[in-house]
Amino acid sequence: MASTDIESPWLSSTGESFCGSFNMHLEEDNPADLLPVLEVPSSSVSSICSIPKPPSLPSRSCTRIKYYNRLLECSSVPKETKDTWDKLFKEGYGSDVYVITEDKSYILAHSSILSVASPVLGNILQQSKVKNGMRYIKIPGVPYQAVYSFIRFLYSSCYEEEEMKQFVLHLLVLSHSYSVLSLKRVCIYVLEQGWLTKENVIDVLQLARNCDAPRLSFICVCMIIRDFKTISSTEGWKVMKRANPALEQELLECLVEADSRKEERLKKMEEKKVYLQLHEAMEALLHICKDGCRTIGPRDKVLKGSQVACGFPACKGLETLVRHFSICKTRVPGGCVHCKRMWQLLELHSRLCNEPDFCKVPLCRHFKEKMQQQAKKDEAKWKLLVSKVITAKNSLGPFLGRRSGFFLPLI
Repeated sequence: MASTDIESPWLSSTGESFCGSFNMHLEEDNPADLLPVLEVPSSSVSSICSIPKPPSLPSRSCTRIKYYNRLLECSSVPKETKDTWDKLFKEGYGSDVYVITEDKSYILAHSSILSVASPVLGNILQQSKVKNGMRYIKIPGVPYQAVYSFIRFLYSSCYEEEEMKQFVLHLLVLSHSYSVLSLKRVCIYVLEQGWLTKENVIDVLQLARNCDAPRLSFICVCMIIRDFKTISSTEGWKVMKRANPALEQELLECLVEADSRKEERLKKMEEKKVYLQLHEAMEALLHICKDGCRTIGPRDKVLKGSQVACGFPACKGLETLVRHFSICKTRVPGGCVHCKRMWQLLELHSRLCNEPDFCKVPLCRHFKEKMQQQAKKDEAKWKLLVSKVITAKNSLGPFLGRRSGFFLPLI
């Protein structure tokens, strides 16, 4: 926190004014209790209000089911119709195309259906020659069963799950090469559902990049970053390192960037935690000075006693700090670290308070007047601190802001 330079001539009088504002039951203080008031865990903020718990985040399985349902909703064709198209493919009735595979086997098909299902196959068929009323096209480089599953999908969008899992990489290549987007979506979905492993993720990543599958590429990169040490020792990584050093460099840069983002995120979380603790301290200070708490409060209030539970998490630490401040012999800033913290909290409250003339917190109006004499450099630091505390307070939502009516928009 930014510190303030408070001149000693007015410290003695303001200190007496501060002490005279409180009614305190004297108790024997434990030195261990005199802790910095800002060390209260920020997670306790949620305990001071009865806020309904938010619904739990959807599980990965739930997300997968929804994604799979979206795939099914892409087509509203009745099952009977799909079965009819599937039967037409399997029986090859009226076919006019021979699809030649890698092992010289052939699959019967219909040129009109292939042309409608795949514009790429349509162009190939137009350029093919007709022999005895039949057209011949080749789909090389993949096993016969993969080509069979591919052509079958063009007819009815049907497939056997075991065949899909076995030939999913081949089908992904075919769906990209022949521009069959519906099949590509199914292949990507199957790959996401547990098919990826540490051993094959590098190969799948390279295939996804070549097949224009950004979602699958992103999933592979995330998996590599999460377990980089193990994956970088696999055979797939070693082969990729020799064949595609540019990809290796890109992945290393992604890893460095991910680590930097993680560190930055943790840093911001820690900063927010401090500002939330300051917000708690401001609420506890107003609570003590306005309503009174267990053993300390304004002179016109009846104290509640030490057995009564307090709903302000920072109250106990702040109460101990106030007790120390009231009896400390070296109260001037710089003379005592605890008193210095108390001065800072009082000034922070003053900068957040918009009713200094009616405020119950001691020295609130006094600090307002002293602000005008402060150096510009210190003033800028305080303004930045105030803005951070207000931002942290607003991030809690409208429920936790109901007790504090003293926040001002930053000038």
